[in-house]
Amino acid sequence: MPLHYSVHASRLAPHIGMARAKQAQVFFDVSPEQSDDLLNPAELLLSSLAACMLKNIERLSPVLRFSYTAVALDIEGTREDSPPRMTSISYTLHIWTAEPATRVSLLHRNLQQHGTIYNTLSASVPLQGRVEVHASTEGERVNANAELSE
Repeated sequence: MPLHYSVHASRLAPHIGMARAKQAQVFFDVSPEQSDDLLNPAELLLSSLAACMLKNIERLSPVLRFSYTAVALDIEGTREDSPPRMTSISYTLHIWTAEPATRVSLLHRNLQQHGTIYNTLSASVPLQGRVEVHASTEGERVNANAELSE
């Protein structure tokens, strides 16, 4: 049985849009220029890919008995003007784990096979990714944002 999703979006004020689904809201840029404060549609698209991958790590880790202490993603997209479209997307998945490389590769393959947004995007734009493994010991909690900003 197919799943159905519903989002309501509207322009709240000049340059500000908002999308609502369930009890959540996301504000975004609708101006002709680039906002310094709000995500633009391309950044929302890349954020959807990140959300898909992070959700599937949460979902797949217990199934695969994959242990990790933290995870983060860096995603970049390239856009062309004529016709306006994304021409490539690349990502680096950062994962703090003590799992061997074969298990990390298994998790990565499963993310690529079972992600709704991943599969939708990869069917229409070149999508490449790699995994960076960071040392982690059991019981240690790593702040991924602090690590990535260094």
